[in-house]
Amino acid sequence: MNAIEIDNLTKFYGKVKGVENLSFNVGENQIVGFVGKNGAGKSTTIRTLLNFIFPTSGTAKIFGMDSKKESKKIKAITSYLPGEVNYYENMKVRDLLNYAEAFLPDKDKKYKEELLEYFELDPNRNISDLSLGNRKKVGIIVCLLKKAKLIILDEPTSGLDPLMQKKFFHKLLEEKKKGATIFLSSHNLTDVEQYCDRVEIIRDGAIVKSLSMKNIQKERKLRISYKEKGKKPISYLLKGDINTVTKELATKELEYLEIKYQSIEEEFEKYYKGEK
Repeated sequence: MNAIEIDNLTKFYGKVKGVENLSFNVGENQIVGFVGKNGAGKSTTIRTLLNFIFPTSGTAKIFGMDSKKESKKIKAITSYLPGEVNYYENMKVRDLLNYAEAFLPDKDKKYKEELLEYFELDPNRNISDLSLGNRKKVGIIVCLLKKAKLIILDEPTSGLDPLMQKKFFHKLLEEKKKGATIFLSSHNLTDVEQYCDRVEIIRDGAIVKSLSMKNIQKERKLRISYKEKGKKPISYLLKGDINTVTKELATKELEYLEIKYQSIEEEFEKYYKGEK
């Protein structure tokens, strides 16, 4: 069974298109990235999937359950972190977590303390005193407290510093080992490349490509960048044999040379632009 099944999902806001005839699946026990430009339809898809907004047509299912007809059952096994988190400003972090925990059937106070320590968050501070990054940590902890079967994250690393982003994804890998499925939208393509099993690329409200990250990493081309003395820099993707190129470069008077695999941003950019 797939964790997520979306079939011909369409959502219009009046005459404005959110998504149209959107179809894709997310397998169980995977980390799947959902990427695209701002306004591509990522948040619309997630909100429709969670029954926060209603589709114009089409269906969305979580573990075989219809998002509209079985929303209550879905919410019992799903955690969601929105792109922007807003909480009661006058509450302390610990009070807010206790409040969130009160809605859970199984409470694990030890796990809550472990998450606070792991994400380096002071539970005695007021929400109003927290930075953007620490507010995001509160949202992440609330999301993880549920120990959900499906974790849906909308731009989860915005506001987190690079070290905390790395810790966050290591925590997601732990959740995956426990059997969770993680579906996340992100603009951070480096994280998507490093931690996701698959990626769904959305443009103008439709999926333009579904990719295995392993295949992308295998198929990426080498980028050759160099500068000869007194000439302009040159950069291109290798199409021939690397040995032929290096022999040719060895005859030049170089000031700079770099040979590396093309960035994941370059790979995705062509889909953003509609290239093949």
